[in-house]
Amino acid sequence: MARGSKSGGGAIGVVVIGLLALLAAVPKEVWIGLGVLAVIGVAIYFFNQNSSGSASAQASPPAAAPTSRVVTGTTRAGESARWNDDSPVSVSQTPASSAYRVPPAPAGYGNATWIPAGKPVTVAGLTLPGGLLYVGTALPTPHGRNDPALIDPSKSVGSRGDYTERQTDYWPSYSEISPPARRAYLNWLADGRKDPEADIGYVFLFFYGLERRAILDGPKDEKAQADWPVIATELRRLLAIYGKSNSFRRYASELLSWVELGTYSSKLYQQPIPEFARSFELPLYLRLALGQTALEAAPVPASLALAWARLDPNIYLRTPAIRCAEQFSKLFEMKYSQAFGAGLVLPKNKTKLKFVYRPASAGFQGYDEIKLTFGETPDVAVLTAPVTKIQQVVEAATKELEAFSRYVGRNPEGATSLDGLLQLPATLWPESAQKLMRDLHARMANGMVVFPFQELLTMLEAKGTVTKDKVMGLARALESMNIAMEPDVLSGAKTPKPDETVVLFSVQPGEAVNRTTPAYQAACLTLQLANAVALADGEMGAAEMRQLRTQIEGWTHLTPAHQQRLRSHMRLLMAEPVSLTVLKKKLDPLEASAKDAIAKFMAVVAQSDGTVSPAELKMLEKVYKALGVDPKKVFTDVHAVAADGGSRAASTAGSSAVAKPATPGFQLDPVRIAALQKDTDKVSVLLANIFKEEAPAPAPEVDVEPEEVESKQGLLGLDVAHGSFARVLLSRPEWSREDLLDVASDLDLMLDGALEHINEACFDAHDMPLTEGENPIVVNRDVLEKVEA
Repeated sequence: MARGSKSGGGAIGVVVIGLLALLAAVPKEVWIGLGVLAVIGVAIYFFNQNSSGSASAQASPPAAAPTSRVVTGTTRAGESARWNDDSPVSVSQTPASSAYRVPPAPAGYGNATWIPAGKPVTVAGLTLPGGLLYVGTALPTPHGRNDPALIDPSKSVGSRGDYTERQTDYWPSYSEISPPARRAYLNWLADGRKDPEADIGYVFLFFYGLERRAILDGPKDEKAQADWPVIATELRRLLAIYGKSNSFRRYASELLSWVELGTYSSKLYQQPIPEFARSFELPLYLRLALGQTALEAAPVPASLALAWARLDPNIYLRTPAIRCAEQFSKLFEMKYSQAFGAGLVLPKNKTKLKFVYRPASAGFQGYDEIKLTFGETPDVAVLTAPVTKIQQVVEAATKELEAFSRYVGRNPEGATSLDGLLQLPATLWPESAQKLMRDLHARMANGMVVFPFQELLTMLEAKGTVTKDKVMGLARALESMNIAMEPDVLSGAKTPKPDETVVLFSVQPGEAVNRTTPAYQAACLTLQLANAVALADGEMGAAEMRQLRTQIEGWTHLTPAHQQRLRSHMRLLMAEPVSLTVLKKKLDPLEASAKDAIAKFMAVVAQSDGTVSPAELKMLEKVYKALGVDPKKVFTDVHAVAADGGSRAASTAGSSAVAKPATPGFQLDPVRIAALQKDTDKVSVLLANIFKEEAPAPAPEVDVEPEEVESKQGLLGLDVAHGSFARVLLSRPEWSREDLLDVASDLDLMLDGALEHINEACFDAHDMPLTEGENPIVVNRDVLEKVEA
């Protein structure tokens, strides 16, 4: 046992000696390194001990955790989350932990969030109102980079930025523009994105977000689809401010068409027409509505035809149609209905409607072609014949507005004044003036109304001097609304002064009254003479007025319209009598034979009812005396009408007295009266000169205004057919030969010849062809940008 122990102890000693030898062989540098590692380990140990102690010391629960609004919705690469205003408030507590935690990302970092309309968001210390933005650090596109529209809070923002200066390239991206440019963009957003002086690059940068929301998010997200009406409203607002940019107008109009067609009916043409800006081509919405009418052989409603006239780039609108837009709309629809009744019926052409969306944002690169198709619905926008018919209606409406347009151009505030109204057809008067006319009709109650002329002028907001032309224009306007006026200024009567009386009376719609016939003029002169004579001798009374009224109603050779005007004229004579002196002054220059002819004709008029009463004879005697004709000839002339054998009235001039022709049985032969009236044709000339109290005013010189007319030269200087074909080509980036054959056929063109002709014109204008290839036929995008510029 002792030997054994001694042997074991020796072995251990050998091992120890070996280890010492090994340790001695370790280089000095190794020992130094091991020492450094040991020191670091000890330091880590003590640090962890201190951290655990601190956590334990703070293990008591907090009074309350801070509240936060959370972002809900599952997100994937390329998709966005959405602010949820109805999300619950969560209260959380951070548990004690011995492990080190990375702090959460600041607000706005992470997957992009769509900020809805009306919700403000703060970026770089600026509050951006209105929403409709993507905010976050991740919104990938197919090519790997973030979407250009994404506002990334991690990007640096300059301290200054002027959004009226151009600081972006053609396809701006928020992540790639300079810090000062980011500040400028955020300033524009913070100011309400409404400054018309803003560089269009910033407008496009915002537009890219609307485009992505509508086109990419919409088809897969019901909430995004619910944003389409809001996006449409915003697009219209932006177009009203920045539509002067042809490029922006085209892109915004196409997106507007897309969102408006998110849901549509098979009878779109029966729906109210949304508002669109005039752009490079007819909006898709209208092309679809028109195509549906052609497909169903339905007439194009007037409202749809008006929108077509306003928005088709092949239809030219002159200044009156643009300046007087409201009046043009009403007049166009009236003339369209007159020309086409229920509406123009369009042919079903071969070209099928297809919409290829051309995105503005570079973020769409890598996506498949974005398009909409509509089955067998034809694209009638390629046709030229219907456009020509619409253009004719446009011209007819525009021509009637030329005078009003010139007036409004010189007097922008005078559109509703009398001077302005008189430049318009009465049917286009504003509602306030139309109501005034309705009130006048109610006051007349198919009779008449009497008041000072100034009262009428005041009601119609007349300003300045009341000229003859103004009064005549007013009389014409009133007659177009079935209201006639005495004095009859349209037939040459003296223009009333503001303090003089006028009589307004109702006339039947469409009833033309010819006031130049000898019968009417003689009757009117009879009233004037009778009234003047009665006032001269002081015998005009109620009885005589009743007699004159009865006489008017007994003149059966006159029309009811003539009789109504004579009653109104008689009422005017009561307030504004014609002086006998004035009448004699007009009659005295006439030869005796002319005065005699007028007197005889009045005798015919006076007893044209077949009965001559003593009162009528007395009135005729006064009239004869005023004319300077022997009053005794009254009996002779009255008797001559009934003379046997149809002899001329002049042949009985030497007859003495006749039996009193007051018996009710005294009847006239209409044939003999007609023969006598034929002999008095010359009376019409004499009476016409008497009734024209004022010389006709010379026609005013028309101040021709330089019209802002769109060039009628087609696109690229092409004729109408080739220009229309070129516009169709530019509506898609690529065409199959089969589709273009249909377009060429609709325009009566040969495809290859048309393409060659258009490419030659494009070379002349822009040093490049419009199309390349044979099938498919590719459209040169650069040409589109040049055409819009």
